[in-house]
Amino acid sequence: MKIKSILILTILITLSSFQAFGQAGKSYSIDETLKELGAVISWDPFFASGVFNKGEKRFKFYSGLPGEQGFALFDGREVLTVPLPFFEGEALRFPAAFVTAAKASFSAAPPVLPTTPSDENHFRIAAIIIDPGHGGKDPGAIGTHTINGKTLKSVEKDIVLAVSKKLAVLLGAAYPGKKILLTRTGDTYPSLEERVNIANTVPLKDNEAIIYISIHANASLNKNARGYEVWYLPPETRRELLDQNKQAEYAEIAHIINDMLQFEFTSESTRMGRFILNRFQESFGKRIPSRGLKAENWYVVRNARMPAILVELGFVSNLEDARVMADETYLKLFSEALYKGIVDFVGEFEQSGGYTAP
Repeated sequence: MKIKSILILTILITLSSFQAFGQAGKSYSIDETLKELGAVISWDPFFASGVFNKGEKRFKFYSGLPGEQGFALFDGREVLTVPLPFFEGEALRFPAAFVTAAKASFSAAPPVLPTTPSDENHFRIAAIIIDPGHGGKDPGAIGTHTINGKTLKSVEKDIVLAVSKKLAVLLGAAYPGKKILLTRTGDTYPSLEERVNIANTVPLKDNEAIIYISIHANASLNKNARGYEVWYLPPETRRELLDQNKQAEYAEIAHIINDMLQFEFTSESTRMGRFILNRFQESFGKRIPSRGLKAENWYVVRNARMPAILVELGFVSNLEDARVMADETYLKLFSEALYKGIVDFVGEFEQSGGYTAP
């Protein structure tokens, strides 16, 4: 993906500059802040972060300790250094200097005007990468079970390809204007590097983003282990999300942009994961248990420069899960649940003007 280059501005607002206004030490409640800004707020307790929305303008922030300085992002183009909101007991407080910065940003920003009927300024998901794990010489996990004297052999590469192809058809029908790409469409073996390279080299416009979903099946020495789960990259993982050209272009603030992207990608990945888990629960109920949302340093998730998750459909080593994954009806349900979860995420992302850049 490409950074919204010419739109990235840096505004360094220090605490001392706000002291000139006699505001040091003063803070506001949520209600007082909303009244000052004339905005509404959405809050993510998982990441202790929030967004003030005022019309089509967005002011993204993270909370911290009292007196701590940190970053905020306005409309995906202005990186500000501000005193962070903090918790006083269970109440979130907003330093006066923070409120002043947000208020000034909302007041100074020009209105967003549509340039065409399709509004080229509208941020959207332009491509969805579906990665069926393993393939070719690499079968992935294999489970063998005997049912009424008959052998049931479950092979991960076959299961995930079947689900992925069904998912691609559903997404293609729903989003004719988006690129729906599979890292493999048959029994081939693209390397891990090739899989993420497919995603990282998709050409995108400045207002476009991309998401990555890797699909797998699990196995365990414990035959009782079963259920589906979704994995995302641990928030503490540090990685370079800017290409070399962008790092050179924004040398002075590259580390700031990179940190902001890291937060955004992690937040969006977990959000997408939750949507998918909710749809799995809705589709399977008690038939297959949920193992929840987890963090792990999977190669494809770590190296894809975008929101990315890895989905484990079930355990081929478990008889009940293997029977489900051998049933064409359930394979269809897997693809439909994945489809619904992705659609939930894309809808929320595009309606909120989510910030995801390379």
